[in-house]
Amino acid sequence: MSIKNLRALLVAWCIHLFTVLGVICGFQALLSTLDKNFNAAVLWLALALLIDGVDGNLARKYKVKEILPNVDGSILDNIIDYFTYVLVPCVMLLWFNFLPKGMDLYLVFGVLICSCYTFTNKNLKTSDFYFSGFPALWNLLVLYLHILETSEIANVIIVIFLLALTFMPIKFVHPFRVQKYKKINLFLTLLWSLSTLIILFGGGYYKSAFYIWVLINFYFIAITFKRSFLQA
Repeated sequence: MSIKNLRALLVAWCIHLFTVLGVICGFQALLSTLDKNFNAAVLWLALALLIDGVDGNLARKYKVKEILPNVDGSILDNIIDYFTYVLVPCVMLLWFNFLPKGMDLYLVFGVLICSCYTFTNKNLKTSDFYFSGFPALWNLLVLYLHILETSEIANVIIVIFLLALTFMPIKFVHPFRVQKYKKINLFLTLLWSLSTLIILFGGGYYKSAFYIWVLINFYFIAITFKRSFLQA
């Protein structure tokens, strides 16, 4: 084996190892949840989300699929994503009492079941890399419920609404894959992340960061509406 091929093989395995770090972050988020440390759990989930956003681009750039054909990166990615996007957030929904007692477990069962469909849906992504249907971002949901301080009844309605959106052809932008407005989307995603951190940890800067956070959310809602209803 040539030095060039050996280097390519090493890089490919390192990228898979980088992907696997997502499950470690998810497990740390689970431990933080059990310790009732919401902010720490969110930070670990955020790190897992960052890894998930970057590893695919690295894999495509360095042709990992061709170099390691016996390791299915898509399956690996889905296993980790189900754990960090669905399973850990479901524990958080229960552990931090976002849902009313008596209904919470049944709603969580619904999330777990519907998310299985999401991760096996062959038409989850459109040709221009939008998600078709709610892409099981339950890790973001718990963050939004915490920041917005919505009531338990409101949370029930939101969860049921998102479960329904799982099966509807509403298009959600993937900021790392969708090419249209990609630079703007990535910049606003970074700004959204920073404003979220300030909201959680910034103390006196809360209001300013919150207004920026809300405006960015409206921007992404507008993209969703445009792609879902105004474009073919």
